[in-house]
Amino acid sequence: MPTLKGLLFNQFAAEGLTSLVEEMQSKYTTKKGRRFNHNNVTYEVSRPLLNDGTIEYEISSKIPEDEIKGPKEMQAYFQQIKKILAKGKPKPESIEMENIIWDSKKETEKKRDYVKLLYKLPLDDLFDDKAVAKRYESIRAGKEDADVPHSAGAFTTAGNVVLADVRDTMQNFGRDNVNNLIEANQKVKAALKG
Repeated sequence: MPTLKGLLFNQFAAEGLTSLVEEMQSKYTTKKGRRFNHNNVTYEVSRPLLNDGTIEYEISSKIPEDEIKGPKEMQAYFQQIKKILAKGKPKPESIEMENIIWDSKKETEKKRDYVKLLYKLPLDDLFDDKAVAKRYESIRAGKEDADVPHSAGAFTTAGNVVLADVRDTMQNFGRDNVNNLIEANQKVKAALKG
């Protein structure tokens, strides 16, 4: 059963990832939902999920089929992406190639291949005690901090500062993950063009 801490952290993690999606959509080409396109590759950031004391979310990128022909080449593209991301930091919990059959009007099937990354963060890794204490003391000293929300679930100012830190940490961590995937796609595409 989820705890109050888990529920609140998930809510603010969702805000952080939604802010990340908005940031990426304003920086690159906006697509439907939680997707954006950069350099002929569509990316998607999922909503977070609270699971066993961790926040999980996925980031995916479509393998550019118009530039890569054939299943062997698709698999090779995926393996190169996987190799690059496995060396980087932070490492995803899992890296998979997923096939999606999409048929919006039941008239034509479109098969799409994706690189799907799963990230898991323990709840206690979503905030920094020192940063929270510093920000809290600043507020107590009279400085306003418009980025600190007022949540009915957090009974103290310090609790609200923790929630703000959770939101900001998720946005920053997610941004690093998305940028790593974008860089990996760019490296693999450049190597293919040779």
